Amino acid sequence: MDIRGGNISVTQTEADWLVVSVTEPVEITGALEKLDHALGGLVMRLKASNDLTGKLASIIPLRGVTGIAARRLLFVGLGKAEELTAGRLDKALVTAARAISDKPATRVAFVVPSSSVGVISPSKFACATAVAIQVGSLGQDLFRTERNRYPFASVEIISADGGSPGLGDAIQRGLIVGQAINLTRDLVNRPPQEITPVGFAIRAEAVAAECGLRCEVFDLNRLKQERMESLLAVSQGSPQPPRMVIVEHHGGGPNAPRLALVGKGVTFDSGGLSLKPSEGMVTMKCDMAGAATVLGALSAVARLKLPVNVIGYMGLVENMTGGAAFKLGDILTARNGVTIEVLNTDAEGRLVLADVLSYAVDAGADKIIDLATLTGACVVALGEDVAGAFSNDQSWCDSVMAAASTVGEDLWQLPMWDMFDELIKGDVADIKNTGGRWGGAITAARFLKRFVADTPWVHLDIAGPAFASSNKPHREGGATGFGVKSLIELVRRFGSLSDDC
Repeated sequence: MDIRGGNISVTQTEADWLVVSVTEPVEITGALEKLDHALGGLVMRLKASNDLTGKLASIIPLRGVTGIAARRLLFVGLGKAEELTAGRLDKALVTAARAISDKPATRVAFVVPSSSVGVISPSKFACATAVAIQVGSLGQDLFRTERNRYPFASVEIISADGGSPGLGDAIQRGLIVGQAINLTRDLVNRPPQEITPVGFAIRAEAVAAECGLRCEVFDLNRLKQERMESLLAVSQGSPQPPRMVIVEHHGGGPNAPRLALVGKGVTFDSGGLSLKPSEGMVTMKCDMAGAATVLGALSAVARLKLPVNVIGYMGLVENMTGGAAFKLGDILTARNGVTIEVLNTDAEGRLVLADVLSYAVDAGADKIIDLATLTGACVVALGEDVAGAFSNDQSWCDSVMAAASTVGEDLWQLPMWDMFDELIKGDVADIKNTGGRWGGAITAARFLKRFVADTPWVHLDIAGPAFASSNKPHREGGATGFGVKSLIELVRRFGSLSDDC
């Protein structure tokens, strides 16, 4: 998609759609005043009739307008300026992009306010616009003959004062972040016959080559050499061989601390012998969203050339029911020597992560964050829009949550009290792979804690927000790319850089 800054007045910008943001209450100044004059008082009349309110994510499309160069005009509400956050801005801008991306070859122009709106500076607004344009105009209808959504043919992002001073760098950052989010969404939305462990690894190698990342893929033999028996057990029932992908960005020098991003990559989860019902299985191509999020974030980290050492570890398996499938009652020995009693083969993600986390620790990670569509229990607790956060180090958890808050992605920390260990204490092995019905998201996190030693670690259960069950005006159904922006911001802060997008 061609996204660039423009240097022309809002009334003279040629486009199929000109998108103008409005705060609540509506003040007809700046770009709105220019448009009102060119349109013969139309903006004032819309305000007087209470049609133009500026309420968050409200839209007013006007077609066939005359008096300006654009053919159509779209007003989008930002809500009250003092309440505007990155998350609320994203909701408004994606709503606007989705509303006008239903036709192919559409040329659009988005107007950026010439001064800060609340805490959102013009450069942050421009960056967020470039992200939202890409996310909002891409649907999950990858294989439909008649698509519901079309990427824009061209996009101009202009300042309300008629130019785009200082916005070029911000637009470029937004372009990179938006492409990273859409990479994650594309991987998750593609069918499981394409995104197998091997298919994901091939895609990761291509992304790494394009972005200048070092990439290594562990095949079956290497995984055996690394004693990853817990991960390997999950893959036994599938003819698709497992993989672990390691992608490295060395931007911080040989002695700088190393941040590990770990992603669960179950490319399809049938539940194994603890078979899921059809309604629970139909979306299980999304069970590799953690791995896809890690790859997407690292693609942006590399292209942004952030001066940080970051390594992504993606454990990739398919959980199926073949004759060699692992069974209830099996005893597994994880890479770090912990023995695991299998009581439910549908609690498989933690078995994959156990070995990958252990490897990241042994490889010298100074801090770790993992992302996984791990438990339905977390969705029950927090709903579809909020991820659960769990940690063994409060300071590190605070850093992760602050990064997510800055970019508008919602996390909620859940307790990690020692008493939950009783629920996963094994009868014939060290631990069980499930603690039963109660506190399921927490017992899963307590399970993972056994594999990170003393390394500061945060686990994000993204089972809710990673995959949307339906369309909303501000969100496409299917893969959302949740977590990509948080990881990029976290890496930026890990390198002691200020947030600028």
